[in-house]
Amino acid sequence: MGGQFLRFAVVGVVNTAVYYGFYLTLLTALPYLVAHVVAFAGATVVSFFLNARFTYRTRPTLRKFVRFPLATVTNLVVSTLALHFLVEVGHCGSRTAALLASAVAVPFTFLASRAIMIPSS
Repeated sequence: MGGQFLRFAVVGVVNTAVYYGFYLTLLTALPYLVAHVVAFAGATVVSFFLNARFTYRTRPTLRKFVRFPLATVTNLVVSTLALHFLVEVGHCGSRTAALLASAVAVPFTFLASRAIMIPSS
């Protein structure tokens, strides 16, 4: 599982860059929380394919693709709450807060995505 977590971390860095690029682009036209949710959805699709092939070395299937967002619901909830808290309570800039909030949810997302990509027998 250690190798998987390392590969997951690499995919996470790539996926964070994808998310952040989407987020910054959308932030020019949308409120920060809306930009966050839309960017998160786009990055989730990218994350599914990267994790299937690289992290877990499994075939991406429609069933896994449909279930994969369930694994990221925790990530979305934790990162959204953290983002809101950092911006509204911590007075952190929305650009920096998005990166910090994303990092908080990483361990939860790994465990949930692993359970979907490699179901126990």
